[in-house]
Amino acid sequence: MDAKEPSNNEGWRSEKIPGIHARAVESLFEVFETMCDGAISVDRNARIVWINEKYRSLLGVAEGDDVLGREIESVIPESLMREVVQSGNPIPVDIMRFGKRHFVVSRLPLHDAGGAVIGAVGFVLFDNLDYLKPLIGKFEKLHSKLTSMEAELVAARRTRYSIASIVGVSEAMVEIRRRARKVAPLASPVLLLGETGTGKELLAQSLHAASPRSQRSFVAVNMAAIPEGLVEAEFFGVAPGAYTGAERKGRRGKLELADGGTLFMDEIGDMPLQLQAKLLRVLEEQAIEPVGSNELRKVDVRLIAATSQDLTAKVEDGSFRRDLYYRLNVLPIHVPPLRDRLVDIRPLAELLLERIAAAHNTRVRELDSAAVLVLQDHAWPGNIRELRNLLEQACLETDEDVISSEIFLRLLPGARRAGAARHSAPSASPSLPQRLANLEREAIREALRCTKGKKAPAARLLGISRSTLYEKINELNLSDSRSLSDRDPDIPEIHN
Repeated sequence: MDAKEPSNNEGWRSEKIPGIHARAVESLFEVFETMCDGAISVDRNARIVWINEKYRSLLGVAEGDDVLGREIESVIPESLMREVVQSGNPIPVDIMRFGKRHFVVSRLPLHDAGGAVIGAVGFVLFDNLDYLKPLIGKFEKLHSKLTSMEAELVAARRTRYSIASIVGVSEAMVEIRRRARKVAPLASPVLLLGETGTGKELLAQSLHAASPRSQRSFVAVNMAAIPEGLVEAEFFGVAPGAYTGAERKGRRGKLELADGGTLFMDEIGDMPLQLQAKLLRVLEEQAIEPVGSNELRKVDVRLIAATSQDLTAKVEDGSFRRDLYYRLNVLPIHVPPLRDRLVDIRPLAELLLERIAAAHNTRVRELDSAAVLVLQDHAWPGNIRELRNLLEQACLETDEDVISSEIFLRLLPGARRAGAARHSAPSASPSLPQRLANLEREAIREALRCTKGKKAPAARLLGISRSTLYEKINELNLSDSRSLSDRDPDIPEIHN
């Protein structure tokens, strides 16, 4: 073995590597200087200690002008070399302005053997941004696509309905609209109570749209649709690497997605007990703790909860926390079932027929008078959702512009018996046209009472045009305000 060669690997590392490393660094520096359009170096005080000829020419520094020893900013005003020296952090790629020109530059710190920063070196990678046009073009396309996707996501989380979308002329629906306008601006939780299909989510969206949070996200989630094992992660999010298979960047939960906006929790009665305690903490502290994290994150969320279950009974049997129930039941709104507001069936049906036509790109159908009576005889266990389903079926059953009662008698077996009962009733009972006229008269009276006799808003409540309302008023002999007062002293005089 050669005596000059070390006999172990440690000797090789201590004697050979430093020399090779130094030569490699020197060679690499030479390559950079050759390839680049300029190079410069500064000391720990950001004073120029070296500049190559190409950079002098690029900057327009005359041959006799000695810039060595001068502060970097006196030669290159917008240089960030001082920042690199002070922070010790490189700036691998940057665009630097010099007069009317722009350079693509790279800045790297220089360290001594002990690791201390002793200066920095900078290279001009390109003196013309045209070289970067392909890269900039790709970046702009990606940025445009990202901006578009973000806009679509925000739009998807915006509400589609307002308080004006709450259709109905019954006293119950008038009261709901009044209460909705009153509670919408508040930050307190709202609890919506009512059977499935009564329109609780529409009401929740209306509250959000009328609130100061309307420009932020509306996030809706159905508790009954989330597997119990995923409920906590779905609501509170997951920290990076919280468990095997978790995303490296973590995952935001519904509460964080709704930050600044509204979280609508449908069927909250199905929420597991262990999650109820965490939700109560969120309501009290406005902070969340993602799964696998020990850190609290502040959130500002307005909670709207809904249920078709009897929460008081669930509190009594221990399946729902009493303290959470009291915290949620601050602003309760009860949405009545459709069978308790049959007068709303006509305006609801007309609105739903318009939406069905828009969804299928077909003409808008109408209901004849007898069809309305058949619908009002039904019990509606599925409420408005069932009504829409039935109307959509009816539209497929006929090509006529007007849907007759016969269509509904076929689609609703129970309605056939109700219709037959009407036909077999004693002659002393009101006829079908009389009953229909009475129902229409009652609906118009109720609408005019709610709008204090104003016809335009009354027509909107009824879901008909203003001209149709005028026709109905004349047809039903409601044009004389005195006769109206004789029939019902609470109805004001009709005026425009």
